[in-house]
Amino acid sequence: MEFARLLFPDFSLIAIGYLICRYTALDRAVWEQVETLVYYVLFPVLLFQSIVRAPLDLDAASGLIGAGLLLGIAGIGMAYLLPHVPGLGTRLDRREHAAAAQVAFRFNSFIGLALAERLAGPQGLQLIAVLIGVCVPLLNIGAVWPMARHAGTGFVAALVRNPLIVATAAALACNLAGLTVPVWLEPTVNRIGGSSLALGLMAAGAGMQFGSLARSRVLTVSVLAIRHALLPLVAAALVWLFRLDAAQAVVLLAFSALPTASSCYVLASRMGYNGSYVAGLVTLSTLLGVPSLTFALGVLR
Repeated sequence: MEFARLLFPDFSLIAIGYLICRYTALDRAVWEQVETLVYYVLFPVLLFQSIVRAPLDLDAASGLIGAGLLLGIAGIGMAYLLPHVPGLGTRLDRREHAAAAQVAFRFNSFIGLALAERLAGPQGLQLIAVLIGVCVPLLNIGAVWPMARHAGTGFVAALVRNPLIVATAAALACNLAGLTVPVWLEPTVNRIGGSSLALGLMAAGAGMQFGSLARSRVLTVSVLAIRHALLPLVAAALVWLFRLDAAQAVVLLAFSALPTASSCYVLASRMGYNGSYVAGLVTLSTLLGVPSLTFALGVLR
């Protein structure tokens, strides 16, 4: 119950975004523009400021970075092994699986940043910003690769232009060089970062859809079980293996149980796949975020 109360402010913003989008004139067309603003402008500013705010000890963070990368590799591996599991592979449509597999290992950065600050303050915000920076390229490759083979499109250029990757790389370079945001600019940057969290969470709620989940039940259960049950267990093992400290441990456990990325359905649609089905998965994953985060932070922690 304690963790449910902790998660309530963030998930209430998701619910507010859903209700505004569905029952007011601020429909999906409006929220798509909000999501674009957050993704390309507000959110990169928050990532940059979170990383450069305090000197980063890469030696101290190396364990968390290693655990985060292994967690991502584990998620990708489990997702793409599903068609080869005896008794399961024959019940999965390969094309649907190519689009839906990303749901098993991608994560909602908006929720992650809001939650990390609530759990561990500025240090938690910096730690999860570093995790996002090192994991986004890996997970994007894992998401795009199988779909690109069918769609005939490349993914290297898209990765290089990714605003989250650009912001993280620039911030890490500035941090290691000893550069920070000027004092006179900090209030503006902080306000931009704060607005990105609220708008990002509401945009995630506005994007929720209940698609055609019923016709691919086996695939639905499989990818969401990886996202919300197996990955938190893997994270708990990695916390022990890397001997992470308390702040790093709570950030990694929260990171492992986050709902999937709201952009999963956008990627699937743009590459010619069944976007409505993936949108349904994103919606269900968002709803499962409360029990999975409660499990990771309450039981496994």
